[in-house]
Amino acid sequence: MKVTPALVLSISVTVHLALPQHQLRVRPMPSDHLPVPDLQEDPNSAFEPEERDFLPHVLRRKLGSSFDPLYSSIGPPTRGNGSQVTQEGIGVIGRMPREFHELDLAELNVGPKTERRVRRWLWSYTWCSVLWVWKDLGVRFWPRYLKEGRCTNERSCSLPEGMFCKPIESVSVSLLRWHCQGSRALKSCAWIRARYPVISRCGCAC
Repeated sequence: MKVTPALVLSISVTVHLALPQHQLRVRPMPSDHLPVPDLQEDPNSAFEPEERDFLPHVLRRKLGSSFDPLYSSIGPPTRGNGSQVTQEGIGVIGRMPREFHELDLAELNVGPKTERRVRRWLWSYTWCSVLWVWKDLGVRFWPRYLKEGRCTNERSCSLPEGMFCKPIESVSVSLLRWHCQGSRALKSCAWIRARYPVISRCGCAC
C-alpha cells in the first residue's frame, strides 16, 4: 500500500492527536504523518482500562487472526527494552534494479569487474533502508508495543545531492484501542479495533 494522504489511522489514533479522549467520536480522519507522532493522551486515569479489562484470551479473541507478532508485542520486546533501534533492512538486498544495469559507464574506461563494482556502489549509495524501533504505545493500546519503521535522512541519497529517503510504502497493523465516550462522571468505555500505519519501505525521493 502506497503512503498517501488517504491512509487512514482509524478512530482513536489520528483523531486523538487533536482532541482529548472524552471528546472522541467514531469518525476516522486521514493522516500523512509517518511515523505517527506521539499521541497526546488525557492524563486522567479514569480513561484508562483497569486490570479486569486485560484478559488475554478475551483480547486475543477480539483481535482474532489480525494479531501480527511481526509488528506488535503484548509484553516488552526482548531486544532494547522497547526502545532500541534495530538496523533490520540495512544494506542492499535482492537483485540489482534494471536501471543500474542500463547505466552507460563507457566514459569511465574501466574493465567489466570495476564497472560492476561501480554499479553496485551506486545502488548501495541510493538504497534507502528501514530502521526499526519498538514503540511503547501505552496502556490504552493492546498489544501495547509496536514495531515502527523509520527512514534515515542522515545524508542525501542521490547524485547530485538533493533527494532524501522518504516513506513510499506502509502496512496497517491491527490493534485494540481503549476508547471512552461521554463525560468523566458518565462515560462508556470499550476496546475497539484500530489500524495503525507503519512504514514498511523507504525510497529516494524529492
